[in-house]
Amino acid sequence: MLANRRTFMTALAASAAAPAVLRARRTRRYPIAFSTLGCPGWSWKTILEQADRLGYAAVELRGVANEMDLTKVPELSGSSLGATKKDLSALGLVISDLGASAAMHETGAAREKALDEGRRFIDLAHAMGVKYVRMFGDKLPPGEPRETVIARVIEGFQQMAAHGKPAGVTVLMESHGDFTNSKDIEAVRSGVASDGFALLWDAHHTYVDGHEAPAATYGALGRWIRHTHLKDSTPAGTDRRYVLTGTGDVPVKSQVQVLATAGYKGYYCFEWEKKWHPEIEEPEVAFPHFARTITQYLEDAGVKPA
Repeated sequence: MLANRRTFMTALAASAAAPAVLRARRTRRYPIAFSTLGCPGWSWKTILEQADRLGYAAVELRGVANEMDLTKVPELSGSSLGATKKDLSALGLVISDLGASAAMHETGAAREKALDEGRRFIDLAHAMGVKYVRMFGDKLPPGEPRETVIARVIEGFQQMAAHGKPAGVTVLMESHGDFTNSKDIEAVRSGVASDGFALLWDAHHTYVDGHEAPAATYGALGRWIRHTHLKDSTPAGTDRRYVLTGTGDVPVKSQVQVLATAGYKGYYCFEWEKKWHPEIEEPEVAFPHFARTITQYLEDAGVKPA
């Protein structure tokens, strides 16, 4: 009897210390994701454990443990990458996309650095089996003709799409910075003219900065939207403050309804900008709140877990 109890206690202790992949829950999940921009201090293990525990289906990689260059993250490099892919598979988690900082408006040495980063992230996505890499059009510098900048942005994305397409990786431009209205975004999309290029709809930015209703943005760009960023905010003087989903004045529920009604097949991704705004709530508060709130929005819109 003593030997049996000792064997049981040893097995129990081993189970408690086992990696998250051995305790993965096989449950149906709604198509929700979070960006690691919202948890800059979390380790790779914590990211996976929390995504699984909170019921997320996917994770967008935008830095890990304060390292923003994903090609330098140990778990995504060398011999560790194979184990990482097995852990993700065991947990039933998907990496929705890789978030690069590369901005196609840049010139000179900054442009070469951006293009190099874009290529490296595409190569990493290929090695990981990730479908998308996000980049930016970003700025329309004052004093430079708008048409000149847009042409440069188009040419940069053409280079990125050409690098990504043979690898099976689609490059996404986010509605961000000075590219938050449908007209400018569509000018870039049609100019790139590649099926290796598509769009990431940051629905906050097109509403707050682009002053577009969700249905209008989706009506103009929906055919090319492959991924989304969702977040809420309120006015704060001349700026905005990010707040928990559903407590601000951004119509997140309407954005979800527009996507669901149109048959959107991507992830509803929470981009909580904790890395850039350390004063906002901790991920331990914001991530479960988003999961609960967005699940209700999806249920109300008729979206089912898979």
